[in-house]
Amino acid sequence: MNRRTLGATGISVSEFALGAMMFGSLGNPDRRDAARIIHTALDAGINVIDTADVYSRGESEEIVGEAIKGRRDGLVVATKFGRPMGDDPNQRGGSRRWIVRAVEDSLRRLGTDYIDLYQMHRPDHGTGIEETLSALSGLVEAGKIRAFGSSMFPAETMVEAQWAAERRGSHRFLTEQPMYSLFTRRPEAAVLPTAQRHGLGVLTFGPLNSGWLSGRADLPSTHRARLMSSALPSHYDPSTPTGRLKAEALAKLTVLADEAGMTLPQLAIAFVRAHPAVTSVLIGPRTQEQLDGLLTAAGIDLPDEILDRIDEIVPPGTDLDPADNYAAAPRAIEDARLRRRPERGHQGPVR
Repeated sequence: MNRRTLGATGISVSEFALGAMMFGSLGNPDRRDAARIIHTALDAGINVIDTADVYSRGESEEIVGEAIKGRRDGLVVATKFGRPMGDDPNQRGGSRRWIVRAVEDSLRRLGTDYIDLYQMHRPDHGTGIEETLSALSGLVEAGKIRAFGSSMFPAETMVEAQWAAERRGSHRFLTEQPMYSLFTRRPEAAVLPTAQRHGLGVLTFGPLNSGWLSGRADLPSTHRARLMSSALPSHYDPSTPTGRLKAEALAKLTVLADEAGMTLPQLAIAFVRAHPAVTSVLIGPRTQEQLDGLLTAAGIDLPDEILDRIDEIVPPGTDLDPADNYAAAPRAIEDARLRRRPERGHQGPVR
């Protein structure tokens, strides 16, 4: 499997990374089966495993830790922090207090002395970025993590974090993990160029758009569809305006893939790999069969002719369904008080 250098980390990573979100109660609860899937991925040349503390409330990290025993030194282990791990508001976010505890919990569950890449799962608008950078820099200095990165950060937050690190002389975010696919191309507009400008490695996730680009005819009945139905009930509804857009694009992309002599998933994954900012593509299988199918996309390069036709079907920089790319909304949007002047008494009629 081809390798690329992960931004300024100096770490050599495979063109595919194994996403472990589907290991545990959220997806595949059979730990032995999950271990077999992990071992197959490693034997195929994948050297990056990406998980998060919040995946199945720590179970995914435990499964990964058990599966990599005896093979840890040759692997790049990545995990994430910041999403709620309990009802207590202090069990989430980017505060020093939580980061120091969260990393110890992840190290224990993973059964390792260090984490290669520790990623902030989402921006924390309630904590100053300097606080987060200071805490993460301390973990680097202590040898508990080798590098740290972000996930689903908008471009302006990525830049703010780089500037803050430069001002303070601290370690900086060295990677970004955005959602990126044929149907979610918004990162092309600002996130990916920003990553290139600051020398960040990029690990993308969601190349099949939660199954839309899997090529399966029974999409609404799949495990991923059932999993997402509670959060996004209309996600797979072809009768909605965005559903119709996806269905129309899907039909055209299926024809294009067939003409190019490849499957739809192969086309979808090769498209993500084609962007020069992308270092590695996260694939997140739940079963061995899914992994086997995804691995066939390794090494496929799309010619400009195919990429031009894709641009005609799904314009660059656009999301067919804005709800798909669930980046955290800026605080100025979430909090209405930040968009309204404070009360100053009666001012009289506005003229």
